[in-house]
Amino acid sequence: MFDGVAGAPQSVALTLYTDAFVVRGTLSTRQRRVTDMLNMAEDRFLVLSDVSTDEFGSRGDQLRAEFAQVNLASVLFAVVNEPVAPAPELRTPKIAEEALISIPPFKVTGFIHLMPERSLRNALSELTGHFLPVTDAAYWSDVLNEVRTSATLLAVNHERAQILAPYRASDPWVGLDTTTPRTEPPPEATGW
Repeated sequence: MFDGVAGAPQSVALTLYTDAFVVRGTLSTRQRRVTDMLNMAEDRFLVLSDVSTDEFGSRGDQLRAEFAQVNLASVLFAVVNEPVAPAPELRTPKIAEEALISIPPFKVTGFIHLMPERSLRNALSELTGHFLPVTDAAYWSDVLNEVRTSATLLAVNHERAQILAPYRASDPWVGLDTTTPRTEPPPEATGW
């Protein structure tokens, strides 16, 4: 799903997240990359087959349908269930930059791919397209109690993203020596 070449129609399994639903189904397309499937859609919607939908916070049954139309403007991000190997001859050299994307009620971390030899500030301003690819991604929602989930590739709706910024994961325990016993009580124990 990394490099787009129109070819023979294929069925691609997708999971689409909106702010209210998770929609799973298959899309018949000639595109290889998920971002091309979304960015080059002929209409402002996708028609999926073999669809199941879950509503956030609902304890009801999953809704199932043979076909469903999903409005692309409502999609926060799409997750590819089975990525396809890239076509090396079509690859544009880019640098991977780790990013945090706020797309309420979700947060996404992963690598965005930027043109080389530019400052990060300029490279961010050059990101275009309705849907942007994020590789080696993780997504979660504290508000919806959705646990952190990993994805090889997801495509974020650029118009729905509120913040897209460089990100560095940090371990709050790095540098703390946990093997040395404490000789005095912690401050909260003494009432300081």
